[in-house]
Amino acid sequence: MADCLFCSIIAGTTPAQIVLDTPDVVGFLDIRPVFKGHTLIVPRAHVPTMVEMTDEVIVPLFGAARSVADAVRTAFGAQGSFVAVNNVVSQSVPHLHVHVVPRTKGDGLRGFFWPRTKYADETEASEYAGKLRAALAD
Repeated sequence: MADCLFCSIIAGTTPAQIVLDTPDVVGFLDIRPVFKGHTLIVPRAHVPTMVEMTDEVIVPLFGAARSVADAVRTAFGAQGSFVAVNNVVSQSVPHLHVHVVPRTKGDGLRGFFWPRTKYADETEASEYAGKLRAALAD
């Protein structure tokens, strides 16, 4: 897509620190990392969100995310990683991408993405679960 930042990185017309380049996906450093080494994994094909992702994209995309999640431990001495995908809300570039953020216990990341809440009781939780089950059944 001509006006997509990530498509231009994939095409090589916008510079980026490429860390992974395969026939199906490209991984590059986020220019505004949560922690240094924060990597974005994107499919080469322009896919706006996870909802539009085809089955053919799933394995290479998440396989690459798994590889990068493993590699950040070796490369940066991280104890683990945070792996996330935004869909529309908080998705600054409308091209599907997986964030892989190196993590170490005590790194200070708390409440970064969302506040936590509770269900009022089991009845309310059951109602929410039922609505989701019904939507999945459609």
